[in-house]
Amino acid sequence: MSRSQWIEEIEAGAKQSGRPSFRVGDTVRVDTRIVEEGGKERVQAFTGVVIAKRGTGLSETFTLYRTAYGSGMNRTFMLHSPRISHIEVIRLGKVRRAKLYYLEGRSGKKSKVKERRESKAKTESPSS
Repeated sequence: MSRSQWIEEIEAGAKQSGRPSFRVGDTVRVDTRIVEEGGKERVQAFTGVVIAKRGTGLSETFTLYRTAYGSGMNRTFMLHSPRISHIEVIRLGKVRRAKLYYLEGRSGKKSKVKERRESKAKTESPSS
């Protein structure tokens, strides 16, 4: 067994199954497990627009951007991290770029991403 096959086998076992597929421009809510003092654990939600995705396999990451109380913040998550309990796609975004760093620092209508609508031809099954 070669080294690359060995690494792929280990990564396949560590990958989280059931993660939804999403693209740059989509609005996503990520629920993360936070460990507090005394071993207590709670779930914290972070909702934002996906402004970047990078990497492949186990090291795949995505960056969310959100504006709260007048200040913008970025947060980068590992897609297959065991700390992420749930990912939910809230809204599909229609963008023409792979990275949306230009959204940082914008407010109002300039910071909005148009909504992508799935065509009915894709969602409907042929009736036969």
